[in-house]
Amino acid sequence: MGHQVVIFDFSVIRGLWETRVKKNKERQRKEKERLEQSALEKIKQEWNLILECRKKGIPQSKYLKNGFVDINEKNLDTPGKTPQLKKSHALSDGVNKEQNKFIFQLSGEQWTELPDSLKEQIYLKEWHVYNTLIQTIPAYIALFQDLRVLELSKNQINHLPAEIGCLKNLKMLNVSFNNLKSVPPELGDCENLEKLDLSGNMEITELPFELSNLKQLTFVDVSANKFHSIPICVLRMSNLQWLDISSNNLKDLPEDIDRLDELQTLLLQKNKLTYLPRALVNMPKLGLLVVSGDDLVEIPTAVCESTTGLKFVSLKDSLVERIVCEDTEEIKESEREREQVEKEFMKAYIEDLRERESTPSYTTKVMLSLQL
Repeated sequence: MGHQVVIFDFSVIRGLWETRVKKNKERQRKEKERLEQSALEKIKQEWNLILECRKKGIPQSKYLKNGFVDINEKNLDTPGKTPQLKKSHALSDGVNKEQNKFIFQLSGEQWTELPDSLKEQIYLKEWHVYNTLIQTIPAYIALFQDLRVLELSKNQINHLPAEIGCLKNLKMLNVSFNNLKSVPPELGDCENLEKLDLSGNMEITELPFELSNLKQLTFVDVSANKFHSIPICVLRMSNLQWLDISSNNLKDLPEDIDRLDELQTLLLQKNKLTYLPRALVNMPKLGLLVVSGDDLVEIPTAVCESTTGLKFVSLKDSLVERIVCEDTEEIKESEREREQVEKEFMKAYIEDLRERESTPSYTTKVMLSLQL
């Protein structure tokens, strides 16, 4: 018995599918046109361009027209089409590379001393050495006559060489959270110094009188040390705007503190002050005064009056009982860590005060008790 074979006209089937394909393509075209004309698609295109601008470092404002991004602008970094932008990026990269040639950076506890090759790079303008076990700064630092920034925070440095006074162009010196017990008088020869940070060394008790020569200083931080009074040299820094001498052993302030007539911020918290001198009222630019209020028994009324424009902040010291014991390295390190946390807190607090337009002129009993 034979089988029946059904024969179809394939031209009819092909015609049917071609018709369906055409209809589907037409439907897709209309959907695409609808999306292109919709606000959603414009927003999507806008965000895509904004992200592209951010990724390539192109100012977004260049492509804004009437509040919408001009998606027809052909200024993105397309190969062969934007030689001017490429040239700009190449120039920017070149400048960054050129600047990096003058900056020395070193970090990590594997470093116990500075590399020998450093002495050959006397053209450097900045040193950034932090979180190492380095204990000494070599005398050959005197060769770095172009040095502007000397960042040496969070190391194990126990003294600064006298040769540091040869750095006539130095503008910023940060030796915070090291093991310094004194400061060389030769530092007073760095006549262009603008910022000095000696905080967190825990053992500095005095500053040499020669630092009176630093007339360009606007920022001094000697917090978390063992000062019993504000150093005389500090009172002679005529351009000083910021003084942080918190976390020391101050029992009183000098009556002539108003000699600092450019001072804007004075941080005194965590000391042993029992009174504040009336001379504070005579400091015309003093805008922020922070003290610890637990031991204060006398405060000039004028200091708290809102008419002076002075923001007076009284912080409450931690009520945690102090344990009297020998100074071990573990205790000292724990104290350093706590001071670092508290300094970050105070920095954020002060920034918040400055940013708020309606800052209260008087704040009392704010708990500052941070423990690790």
